[in-house]
Amino acid sequence: MKKLLFVFALIVFTTLGYSQSSDPVKWATSVEKISDTEYDLVTKATIESGWHLYSQVIPEGGPTATSFIYDDSEGGFTIVGNTTEEAGKTAEDPVFKLKTKFFENEAVFKQRVEVQGKIASIPAFIEYVAANATQSLKAKEVELTFDLAAATTAIDTKAAEVQKTTAAPSDGNTTDTAAKKGLWSIFFIAFLSGFAALLTPCVFPMIPMTVSFFTKQSKNKAVGIRNAIIYGICIIFIYVLLGTAVTSIFGADALNALATNVWFNIIFFILLVVFAVSFLGAFEIMLPNSWANKVDSQADRGGMIGIFFMALALAIVSFSCTGPIVGTLLVEAASKGGIAPIIGMLGFSFAIALPFALFAAFPGWLNSLPKSGGWLNTVKVVLGFLELALAFKFLSQADLVLQTHFLEREVFLAIWIAIFGALAFYLFGKIQLPHDSPLTHISVGRLGLGLIVMSFTIYMIPGLWGAPLNLISAFPPPQEYSESPYGVGYSKTGGGFEVPTELPEGAHLLAPHDIVAFDDYDKGLAYAKEVGKPVMLDFTGWACVNCRKMEQNVWPKPEILKILKNNVVLISLYVDDKRPLEADEITESKLQPGKKLKYIGQKWSELQTLKYKANSQPFYVLMDHNEENLNTPVGYTPDVEEFHQWLKGGISKFKE
Repeated sequence: MKKLLFVFALIVFTTLGYSQSSDPVKWATSVEKISDTEYDLVTKATIESGWHLYSQVIPEGGPTATSFIYDDSEGGFTIVGNTTEEAGKTAEDPVFKLKTKFFENEAVFKQRVEVQGKIASIPAFIEYVAANATQSLKAKEVELTFDLAAATTAIDTKAAEVQKTTAAPSDGNTTDTAAKKGLWSIFFIAFLSGFAALLTPCVFPMIPMTVSFFTKQSKNKAVGIRNAIIYGICIIFIYVLLGTAVTSIFGADALNALATNVWFNIIFFILLVVFAVSFLGAFEIMLPNSWANKVDSQADRGGMIGIFFMALALAIVSFSCTGPIVGTLLVEAASKGGIAPIIGMLGFSFAIALPFALFAAFPGWLNSLPKSGGWLNTVKVVLGFLELALAFKFLSQADLVLQTHFLEREVFLAIWIAIFGALAFYLFGKIQLPHDSPLTHISVGRLGLGLIVMSFTIYMIPGLWGAPLNLISAFPPPQEYSESPYGVGYSKTGGGFEVPTELPEGAHLLAPHDIVAFDDYDKGLAYAKEVGKPVMLDFTGWACVNCRKMEQNVWPKPEILKILKNNVVLISLYVDDKRPLEADEITESKLQPGKKLKYIGQKWSELQTLKYKANSQPFYVLMDHNEENLNTPVGYTPDVEEFHQWLKGGISKFKE
């Protein structure tokens, strides 16, 4: 009996000992070859369900952070930058009761190294903590080996790695998350644009005509509904096909580069002006009549093919109204890159197709539709004014990139005030255009819209005297790109602004808040060493919308502005700066061998891509005098408190 009890106890303790020593995190390594001398050491953690692994950056008082030590005692390689990690998840830790970043299911870490000698492998040590909802295990250390001989070539270093930003924002938002939000925005804007197109004289009158056609041609109500649904699907297919064609012809990633291309912006400025003038009634943009006649003849064939050609006929006949809207939408979506044009056309066509299917299902609703009339032309004219305003956004981007100062902030705002002021007077009936019907009275809806537009116009007027205009911060040029950066009536020598009497070499004052900033990496770093402050790299762009939002909505906050002016050295590197490099600075691109870096922006863009494996802006890096990151770089961070904590965390580490 005693022997049985002993055996039972031994089994129990062995089991308990095994459960305590087993680890919910399994580690694996691999190596990606970047070039003959550069490698990425990839560490993958597989985490059991219900457990999580902590990040490398943990708030004070929290658990032990995950840390990597690469053993270079034997020499042969040097560490390049910091170990990067995926986005992970940021939430309150159930054990430590702190907002902490951690990983679930799996996590991937990367470390770039440069090999100088002939070495076969690189040893490393990892210290980490795993936890679940009720407990946190003791810190554990594991030893790993990276086999350089088994390195695989990284897939398309010039594209795939550039597109994947492994140094993710500290709030857990990744480039993919931002991209998804961007696509949803494109879909929503396109959906609203589709409804706007629906209310034009070319499309709206076709709703009752088309639904009536399907109702009469169908044997019963069910068949009529089915045909109308097929008709709607065909409309969606035709427009999505257009978006797919744009993406495939120009290339998903190439479109994104067009956003800062001077000729792209100038051409689409001209194109949108033409669209706007057409909507205002100067002329009609129409496809050849022969196209419509041929399509109409095919629509009589009946069946699925006939329904498809009916949808194609709608697209062609309504082109004079939908063409400018579709063109504008494709331009805006194309500048986002990726599948944005396809998503845009999906949203637009869904809004166009939806009413046809609904009114076919419920024909009685047709009686509640407002009658066609002059109000349709009013919608078209309003769209024309909006197209004209958007056109100057494209011209402004070209002007910013070239730095011609032709369309500075005051000029841009004056043009927008004139456009939206004219629109308000049009809605109030004070301006008549050639195709307008006589206006005997103003409807409540038209009056309401006119008041909104007039209020918006008045809101912009103080911007001529230096008001920040945060509601439209993404559209006008930045405040420093202005005739009077400090506001009308103020200058650098007066107006109550305290300005440094002497600026360090290579520095300038970033108006209107007088932040001392550099646009040269080496000069800014040298000054940071001189004054003993950390560096804040600001990878930005003249045509970067989110950069302007950060600079006008986040940077001016007192707690942020105090740090930017007193505690860091700001180096703003414009990746779309088209000014030529000096002859002795022109070098060959490491990303695209054989191609020369000729412009300042190309130099900074390649620096960001190679060192931080990111190519989106804004992108902020806090680093010490050895050019090592003080914390994880972040991108667009509109939350003021979050950005403030990021700044404080990096500065605190610098002081350690």
